[in-house]
Amino acid sequence: MPRHVPSSLCDASSPGTPHLPPDPRRIVFLAHRDLDNPSAGGSELLVDQLADGLTRIGHQVTLLCGGPASLRDYRVVSAGGTYAHFLRARSAFARQVGDCDLLVEVCNGMPYFAAMWHHGPTLCLVNHVHTDLWRMRLSGPLAPAARIGRSLEQWALTGVRQQNLIVAVSPSTAHALHAIGVQRDRIRVVHNGVEEPGPRTELSPEPLFVAVGRLVEYKRIDLLLRLWERVRPVTGGRLLIVGDGPERERLEQLAGPGVEFTGHVSEVEKHRLLCAAWLLVHPSAVEGWGLVVTEAAARETPAVAFDVPGLRDSVVDGETGVLARGESSFAAAWCTLALSAHRRKLMGKAARDRAACYSWHRTVRQFGAVAAEAVRGWAP
Repeated sequence: MPRHVPSSLCDASSPGTPHLPPDPRRIVFLAHRDLDNPSAGGSELLVDQLADGLTRIGHQVTLLCGGPASLRDYRVVSAGGTYAHFLRARSAFARQVGDCDLLVEVCNGMPYFAAMWHHGPTLCLVNHVHTDLWRMRLSGPLAPAARIGRSLEQWALTGVRQQNLIVAVSPSTAHALHAIGVQRDRIRVVHNGVEEPGPRTELSPEPLFVAVGRLVEYKRIDLLLRLWERVRPVTGGRLLIVGDGPERERLEQLAGPGVEFTGHVSEVEKHRLLCAAWLLVHPSAVEGWGLVVTEAAARETPAVAFDVPGLRDSVVDGETGVLARGESSFAAAWCTLALSAHRRKLMGKAARDRAACYSWHRTVRQFGAVAAEAVRGWAP
């Protein structure tokens, strides 16, 4: 039986769940990676859930991506390598796809400029705007490249076929899009969903704190490791870093006592760890939504995060977790919740109830309604 969800916990800005049009449409997603790519993350999971869900209700879906292409219930086509596919996307589309009723460009920083070469309805899906991330990822001698990347992203989102709709995954992303010049009436918000996790497994008897995500700069695991040195003498226990990425070797060298790196884990193991955790600690500098926050919430695990775009949407401060305004307040919230089982339990139940507002089924239906609107509103 579905749980009752208090209306105050659900995001009032979420769109409804209208039915999709009955006629099958040929939909192509143009994205950086397939879900099986070693560098895949929340964006790839979202695209997979959308493509799979749309396929199940009768649409013909193709994913055109860079890197390896996996076998799925929908068609997956590789347009080339990690970087080469940006240049080959147009020719790969013409050669291996041919035509479609809707092209969905997943814009994660570097754009494909699909609206310039696809002469048909085009929809842009944006997880987050990379305004500050360009500087974080490309600094020093690469700073000029960061400025170019930032300019290209902004121009692709604001200056190409301005009648096309843009899907944002959170109000924070919608706000960031408007801040760089996207008209509000072009933006539609479609939230990520979360799988029903199944029966809970055991809570760890000792303090256990978990961070989950790809080990890249903007996730700020190095900051988390510094804060752990302040928290550990108060709470004891262990800090698990779940995930892998280019930063792992450096981070392992920074890690002190009580820190363990698990690397990639299976979904079964991730479920067990999120159930066992006393808290999810998420120090990221920015997120589109923060999918792992909702995954933890569905398992009654509250989160401590920073008050930054995306996470201020997925965490209800003081109810489903805590949003810190600085490093000291993050450490203080971490310690306070670790020492208060009663408060953690209340927040965990509130987090679970809010997570029940978000399902992948609902996400697919909301996205399908926007897709239909994009097709109806397209003008050559």
